Amino acid sequence: MLEALHNCIAHQDYTRCERVLVIERVGELEFQNAGEFFDGTPDDYIRGTRSPRRYRNRCLAEAMVTLRMIDTMGFGIREVMWKGQANRYLPLPDYDLSEPGHVTLRLSGRFMDENYSRALLTHADLPWSDVLALDTIQKGRLPDDTLVQDLRRRGLVEGRKPKLHVAADIAAATDTEAEYIRHRAFDDRYFCDLMLDYLKTFKKGKREDFERLLSGKLSDLLSEKQKSRKVNNLLQRLRREGKVSTQGRTLGAVWRLTTIDSD
Repeated sequence: MLEALHNCIAHQDYTRCERVLVIERVGELEFQNAGEFFDGTPDDYIRGTRSPRRYRNRCLAEAMVTLRMIDTMGFGIREVMWKGQANRYLPLPDYDLSEPGHVTLRLSGRFMDENYSRALLTHADLPWSDVLALDTIQKGRLPDDTLVQDLRRRGLVEGRKPKLHVAADIAAATDTEAEYIRHRAFDDRYFCDLMLDYLKTFKKGKREDFERLLSGKLSDLLSEKQKSRKVNNLLQRLRREGKVSTQGRTLGAVWRLTTIDSD
């Protein structure tokens, strides 16, 4: 997040007299700054084929390098943001240059496709180009045909164009399975935090409220019944942690923050 924010500050076109915007959404952060990519394209830096030759504001950039706020060689986009997300088995960031004179970066904080995350866990030696291709596929887009053929040959993708998907049948070693479970636990913590934020805002909620809150965020691999059970398990977890209490039983129960956690 810091790398994304520092990039916005360093590359902002200050002649436009606009602000750098950081917008927080459920499961996502969006960064916006005025200006275009000053030297090269996003893909150049994501693939590591280019280092910046010049900066829009050289004095500011040099000051930020001195303060160690940005990378001196211009590798922060790939090494910090993109590979940082990959190391967490999360979707890679996305640049949006559709609005003229502006750069938008979206940084996801939740899992999108379990098969993508599992592929990164069980194939730690994947070339960077393959990681980029798998991320492209999980987002419903198509990478280069040559890459698709290679990924298919190695059993990493399934389906027919244009409906490709990351293969579900990926063997997992014991140690990486444990790591995968830990990251799924992190995802559960994220869901719990969303539910706590809901209660802080609206003071109370029923299970159907939380099911609507998490709709579209739980894995598509779960059936509707499993998703409902997941929400119930998350509520029970929060109750065991002493963060919420309930009045009533079954589906009509009303959930509230405990006095301690509501402060």
